[in-house]
Amino acid sequence: MSEKNDLFTFAEFDETKSEHIAAPRYSYWKSVWRTFVSNKFIVAVCIMMLIVVAFAMIQPLFSHYDPLFAPNINDPTSKFQSPSAEHIFGTDNIGRDLFDAVWAGAKNSLIIGFGCTIINMILGVVIGAIWGFSKKMDVWMIEVYNVISNVPFLLLAMILSYVLGSGFKSLIFIMCVTNWIYVAYFIRTQVMIIRDREYNLASKCLGTPTWTIITKNILPYLISVIMTYVSREIPTNISYEVFLSYLGLGLGQQNASLGRMISSYTSYMNAYPHLFWIPVSLLAIISISLYLVGQALADASDPRTHR
Repeated sequence: MSEKNDLFTFAEFDETKSEHIAAPRYSYWKSVWRTFVSNKFIVAVCIMMLIVVAFAMIQPLFSHYDPLFAPNINDPTSKFQSPSAEHIFGTDNIGRDLFDAVWAGAKNSLIIGFGCTIINMILGVVIGAIWGFSKKMDVWMIEVYNVISNVPFLLLAMILSYVLGSGFKSLIFIMCVTNWIYVAYFIRTQVMIIRDREYNLASKCLGTPTWTIITKNILPYLISVIMTYVSREIPTNISYEVFLSYLGLGLGQQNASLGRMISSYTSYMNAYPHLFWIPVSLLAIISISLYLVGQALADASDPRTHR
């Protein structure tokens, strides 16, 4: 009898185990990361983008490039030099090193692009979420949107540029003063699509605060949509900076900018093409890589793409 007891053990019965669901543990952000890195091409583009952005932020700290300083202005042999070992990107019309100028301009363009995107997205998402949920707010905010959207951006930028002057703060204000409302209108539309679903109506009937419903029930469903908008917003803001600087409405002469460089070197496009095409190529690399990485993050943040 003792030998049989050693060979067999009695199984215990537990009623709660029938309630257990045998499913793998799910982590949203781990799934986002796993989906993102599964695309090897996008990972390569992301690494290249990070290298370019990091170099643009670090290199000007060592070069101390000054757009107003021309070290060899009286030496004609230092002007319009082709790319070489001494000057990797060559020199411009007054003998300045184009390599230092391009990366200083890229740094300023990136700071403005990212800064404007952060401001526009914070204001747009917060105001848009409340706007889309509140029917009372929607009545007068839609009128504000109609007024602002009918004012030509270029006309407003010209007026503000002459009133405020040139500089980082002025340019960021010009690019954010109206653009945030387009983000808010987009978020408002997305919120209105899901605000009247059953679980939101149930939360409202149970007395859940409006802000809690917005942050817990609505915004988490819009992460992929917001990421899609951000992926377009960053390159768009960089392009706006380049366009305004090209027209002379952006940063002043004391600050380097890709847009100002492209504007200054357009006249040398045929005689000295490297002066024009090098900053244009760097701008294209930054804009396209930011867009591709942003779109990949937007797709990865959509739970429907998770395995």
